[in-house]
Amino acid sequence: MILTVTPNPALDLTYRVPRLLPGETHRAAAPAVRAGGKGLNVARVLAQTGSAAFVLTTAGGAPGLRLADDLEASQLPSELVPVAAPTRSSVAVFDESSGETTVINETGGPLTPAEWTALHDAVDRLVVPATCVVGSGSLPPDAPDDVYARLVAAADAHGLPSVIDAVGAPLVRAAEAGASVVKPNRRELAETTGLDDPVAGARMLLDAGAGLVLVSLGAEGMLAVPPEGAPVHARLGTPLTGNATGAGDAAVAAVASLLAAGVSDPSALVRRATAWSAAAVLAPLAGELAPGFRDFASRIETG
Repeated sequence: MILTVTPNPALDLTYRVPRLLPGETHRAAAPAVRAGGKGLNVARVLAQTGSAAFVLTTAGGAPGLRLADDLEASQLPSELVPVAAPTRSSVAVFDESSGETTVINETGGPLTPAEWTALHDAVDRLVVPATCVVGSGSLPPDAPDDVYARLVAAADAHGLPSVIDAVGAPLVRAAEAGASVVKPNRRELAETTGLDDPVAGARMLLDAGAGLVLVSLGAEGMLAVPPEGAPVHARLGTPLTGNATGAGDAAVAAVASLLAAGVSDPSALVRRATAWSAAAVLAPLAGELAPGFRDFASRIETG
């Protein structure tokens, strides 16, 4: 069982419009609404691809009740830590004419010290039967910088691999704690390290203690930077257009599925991560892969 931890989930609303025109009024059908947040998307992809996943997240207010209902309807095994702050919303608008998606993410409300304690206690309890631990996504306002570092430490205490998808100080602290894999995208890596060169930025996180740095490069694919040896660049021969909002989460799911099976070779990790990420771009909603996703592996070029 792969444990995904999402401290700051969201109720995802996805609209489709024929053409998005800034400053104009648009009419759209009712949005697709589902429980979201990076870790929940990771769990959905894992479930679709045949891996057992368990969702640990928070839920508050009326949106939290709706999030809980959707998780139950989705039949995703989960535990929700009750919090006072209402669960935030995330709005995605898919422009059918351009194939691009515009996303507006609420920040969410802060957690109390008691709520953080409840979340960490749940991690300590649920990590026992896990095969890999994933920490994904933004953190609530005023969150401690060591949230994901504590998750890595809990995994390490049981000899488990960990994957962290974060940005800024929480990402650095997770690297310092020895996360098996950290997965920022190019922008997040530059924001975290102050370096525009993704290889140089990755080396900084490796020096901090990360086992492997996987960098999403958008249409250019992905870059796996190991502590020793040359980086491995993987990409599709032909870039895709579509809804890229869940592509990074699909990559995290790919990495977690291999680590849980005992596979840690950087080339294998980046190839599957790139293939699943590409398949996610062609799916209508974050947390899904397009049919035939297994065929994408044969289309990946590495170098």
